[in-house]
Amino acid sequence: MEINRLTLPPSGGPGEVTTFYSFESGAARSIALADSAVLLASRQNATLPVLMIDWDTEAPGLHHLFPSRDERYEAARAEADRPGLLEYFEACREQLKALGRTGGDDHEERARLVLEAIDWEAYVERVDQGRTLYLMRAGSFDDSYGERADRMDWDGLFAACPALFRAFAAHLTRHFRHVLVDCRGGRSAAVSVCTTLLPDRLVGVFTPNARSLEGLAGVVTRAIDYRCSHEEAQRPLLVYPVPCGVDGFDAERRLLWRRGDPHKGVTGYQPRLEQLLRECYGIAQLSLDNYLDDVQLHGALAAGAVQHLGALPERDADRLSQTRAIEALLGWAAASRFPWQSRLEIELADAVDGARARLAQAQQQAHGNAPLSFDPNAVLLARELLRLGELYLQGARLHDACDCFAESTTLRQRLLGDDHPDTRASRAALAAVLRDSGRLPEARQQYDALLEHCICAAGPDHPETLAARSGLAATLARQGEFGAALSLHDLVLDTCERLYGPDHIATLDAVAGQARTLALQGEYSRARMLYERVLEGRQRVLGTEHEDTLRCTQQLAALLRDMGDLGNARKLQESVVRVRERLAGMDAALTLQAREALAEIFAAQGDLGAVRDMQRSLAMARERRLGSEHPDTLGVLLRLATTLGQQGEFEEARRLQQHVVTLHERLRGMDDQETLRSKRMLAQTLSSQGNSAAARRLEQSVEEGGHRLSQLRAMSAGLHDDAGLAAPGDASPGDASPGAAGMPFTSFPGAMGQAGARPGSGPSRAAQQEPIEHKLSQLHKLLEGGRAREARQLADSLREIILRPAVSQPLRRRGVALIKQVYLDDGDKDALLAFAEDEVASLEGALIEAAGGRPLALR
Repeated sequence: MEINRLTLPPSGGPGEVTTFYSFESGAARSIALADSAVLLASRQNATLPVLMIDWDTEAPGLHHLFPSRDERYEAARAEADRPGLLEYFEACREQLKALGRTGGDDHEERARLVLEAIDWEAYVERVDQGRTLYLMRAGSFDDSYGERADRMDWDGLFAACPALFRAFAAHLTRHFRHVLVDCRGGRSAAVSVCTTLLPDRLVGVFTPNARSLEGLAGVVTRAIDYRCSHEEAQRPLLVYPVPCGVDGFDAERRLLWRRGDPHKGVTGYQPRLEQLLRECYGIAQLSLDNYLDDVQLHGALAAGAVQHLGALPERDADRLSQTRAIEALLGWAAASRFPWQSRLEIELADAVDGARARLAQAQQQAHGNAPLSFDPNAVLLARELLRLGELYLQGARLHDACDCFAESTTLRQRLLGDDHPDTRASRAALAAVLRDSGRLPEARQQYDALLEHCICAAGPDHPETLAARSGLAATLARQGEFGAALSLHDLVLDTCERLYGPDHIATLDAVAGQARTLALQGEYSRARMLYERVLEGRQRVLGTEHEDTLRCTQQLAALLRDMGDLGNARKLQESVVRVRERLAGMDAALTLQAREALAEIFAAQGDLGAVRDMQRSLAMARERRLGSEHPDTLGVLLRLATTLGQQGEFEEARRLQQHVVTLHERLRGMDDQETLRSKRMLAQTLSSQGNSAAARRLEQSVEEGGHRLSQLRAMSAGLHDDAGLAAPGDASPGDASPGAAGMPFTSFPGAMGQAGARPGSGPSRAAQQEPIEHKLSQLHKLLEGGRAREARQLADSLREIILRPAVSQPLRRRGVALIKQVYLDDGDKDALLAFAEDEVASLEGALIEAAGGRPLALR
């Protein structure tokens, strides 16, 4: 039969292969693929060619979704069906036999020769005259089709030429912008070809049952493992899980299937998928919340009761329509965005890229060397950068936020001038994120410039000016310049009281900023009075459960804890936890943060039973939220084991520690510092149980591993390592400026610096600048999180500061206990002894001073 030659429009560059897979429910998978193909082929004025390949040779069905409307073709079809995938690879098999050993072991060359010898166009048909949409059907459905399909040896083809299938995908993507592969269900050699060798992206459709989800997880894991271990050129594989089939469920059952309920023994599909992607991509934390809110297919697709969009277009697609569901999927998949990226981030990133491209094109048309002048594309780029930076800031991605704010500020300076309100807004955002990132000199420089421009353009009493003064005051306080900081706070507070009155929200924010600086200075009594004023005012004006009120409650609780008023601190923090659990949920980040702060108060009270119960609850919550292998999950398990050991429950402590050791060895390696630390803790527990022989063997392995680690560090150390030492500079945002929505008083991001002071070398300047109570909270979190190296660096930087006479006794006791715990966990007896001697010396010095400078008489 004569085959009409295909005339394809330009594909706009190399295309991409997307495989649609489902362990079961082939109807939903095929319809999802067909809908995606129709929508993709409709883009860019229907000029991008899209090819569908039906690789489900056991149950082919794509050709039924696109019946031919060409009468001439129907007449020809009466004589013979058009060949498809099966016939194409039968031809490849014969061609390989004909080549024999031609090309030798160069499989790439053999694949090229095979593909160039076969006219692929004879196996592809156009199925839509209004779009550039094409189909390679499963095969020619004559009487021999079933036998030939069973006889096709996909493993044999791969063994004869391992490069054939990858070359086939590359061959087609030179002609088609999108190649969509409909892969059969289950597990087979054909499935491995479609999910492992061919695709750039894998769309996994699953239905509401464990078998479907486990089948998908197995395919994804094998595909990524194969690419990582068997291919020299590492090819990324983006995975997009798609739930289907929940239409008949009520809201409670849909939520149960998605989120799960550990109390009912139900594991939701979202936690399982998040764990799968964390393991496959080596990402510590990710969330599919936004993606799965949008990407859910209707249950009717699973039964094949829905016609695809090519057969029945939706003219007025509402929020629940089939079109919206597929468009949502393509919003991530077609643009190769990660499913853990939010839709808003994708939209903003696209807007930034588009504005940047248009600006570059305009500059190129101006011959490239023209200075940046007023250009609407540059104005748009600066605005979208600011919005994207704000989104990154919400996700605690401070580095990304800082880059966006810096570029936005630079653009607006050049386009609009320093005094323009938009420039001031970008600079204010940049200054704040620099401060929260610990880059205090840079933040101070930005705040100085911002304050100058605000006074000049808006006046000394304008809210922007007051906010700039408050931000500068907070920065100065963190640099240890408390006098200058308090002078600025006084000026802001006087202005707010004069303009707004003593009970206005802005005035209360100013008081909160002043209280924070006093707390950093160690003026706890004055800080307490101010925090109590702010709390009472916010409760009256905003309500007892407003975010600002809760934040102030937690700040006051932390202050009372450090002052030693543990009863009132516990009462306040418990009230915060109750509200967080009710409003945000048990596993929300703010709830976990509040519960961790409460656990610190329990520990300070010596209430080991309450600490143990809280740590167990936190361990379960972190496992649900972050996964069982996340460092924070393992860290809280180690802390729980320590608490159990203190209570004499050695066997349960040993079991938890052995579990963490096993995971650390697998995830981090035998000689990693965290592995050695967890082994050392296990050895101590074994010794407490009376199992001295096992404890000695484990301690010996720790010593050997520590020696190997020291050798490795010595080999990698340079002559000038000390020159660049910088103490950790973590964010500690709070009520520094009117209306600022800061983090709770005791919360810190996880990022830490990589270098710290050596024992006995004294504190670094940055460590002196940080508030002691914040540093101790940070040290506690590092210990609980199992981050021994960073905890050791921070402990070394604090060992001299914590023993100073000006430090309050409750704070000193807490700091001494934490630093000793670090040295104990690290097995550094010399550092522990030296610190104990320093502690005794500081006590003697205080007694001598109390005796009026006379030496103490020993009786």
